[in-house]
Amino acid sequence: MDDVSSGRRVLVIIPAYNESESVADVIAEVAREVPTASCLVIDDGSRDDTAAVARRAGAGVLHLPINLGVGGAMRAGYRFAAENGFDVAIQIDADGQHDPGHVTDLLEVLADADIVIGARFAGIGDYEVRGPRKWAMRFLSSTLSHATRTRLTDTTSGFKACGPRAIALFAREMPAEYLGDTIEALVIAAKNGLTVRQVPVAMRERSAGVPSHNPVKSAVYLLRAVFALFFAYARPTSGGTDR
Repeated sequence: MDDVSSGRRVLVIIPAYNESESVADVIAEVAREVPTASCLVIDDGSRDDTAAVARRAGAGVLHLPINLGVGGAMRAGYRFAAENGFDVAIQIDADGQHDPGHVTDLLEVLADADIVIGARFAGIGDYEVRGPRKWAMRFLSSTLSHATRTRLTDTTSGFKACGPRAIALFAREMPAEYLGDTIEALVIAAKNGLTVRQVPVAMRERSAGVPSHNPVKSAVYLLRAVFALFFAYARPTSGGTDR
């Protein structure tokens, strides 16, 4: 880890909403796999004791008084990273699906990129989706691969690493809308000239809580994903970032 981080200050950001059953295990795994990183849990207006559990597990906690969604939580995390001089921000979900053991892989590629996505459907792992959700993911991946000028297979992954330019951009412009932290964030990155890459990762089943997959929700996901992409391209840019 020390060799890969090369002196960079790394912040692991964990957005969490009612994840008291799983967040402590995620924090412990981050500490084992990324021992030189700082860990910050964004308690996104949870109604349970997520914040208290996270503090007991040794993470810093930023409490949001209302639920803003992942995009709003991550904007707060990126602002914290920017204001406290971190060189790298890594997003890891609080439900245990993201394996912190892959962080080293993301950091290696981040040496030559601004954003690195930990991607499913890229050659390893057995994570599968079906029906409308699968169609939506393929459409989004094709469209955003063109926008970012690189092949992407998993544009809705929330497992990603961001360098200084991406941190500065997302501290200002990370959208709070549905899928804003994934689809719209990639469009914003492309419009501002950031380099996006991906590395294959194996995703796991969530360790607690209830997955949200059923035919109705999958169909709604398809429609919302298309609208998210439309609004992402319609949103005006603020004008780039410094290299």
